[in-house]
Amino acid sequence: MPTVEPPNEAERRHKQFAVNLFNRVWALMEQLERTPEEADEMLHAAHASVYHWSQVGGPQNLAIGEWQVSRVYAVLGWPESFRRHAERSLQICEQHGIGDFARAYAFEALARAAVLAGDGAERDHRLQQARAAGEQIADAEDRKQLLDDLADLGPR
Repeated sequence: MPTVEPPNEAERRHKQFAVNLFNRVWALMEQLERTPEEADEMLHAAHASVYHWSQVGGPQNLAIGEWQVSRVYAVLGWPESFRRHAERSLQICEQHGIGDFARAYAFEALARAAVLAGDGAERDHRLQQARAAGEQIADAEDRKQLLDDLADLGPR
């Protein structure tokens, strides 16, 4: 009969996996070039991070995780999958009343999806929403990071 880990140990492991995978995805996204194997690792690690957060995290962890998955799909140039996870991130934020950083970045992801799809009107609409949500970000560094990321997506 297999041994079952105590709940606290299982939760600790899920959280550690979620954090480590999230950070690994960032390291792979920051590379200027990736092998096909690294691209696969990046995609699978992003999904795995969300899975582990679904076991122990709260809605904000899930919203940020879905945002990261959407960003991976953007990096890979797959707009449909990208849009689906961006929409899921926003849905989680709205369902649970999450504002601040996670909500602003959900709009950033939707703007990025519109750029990939070549939809300028949707991009402008989502950029406007992201900027408005960004004004609500309490941490000045997080707010600046959002504005820097939005600058890459189009006109102010």
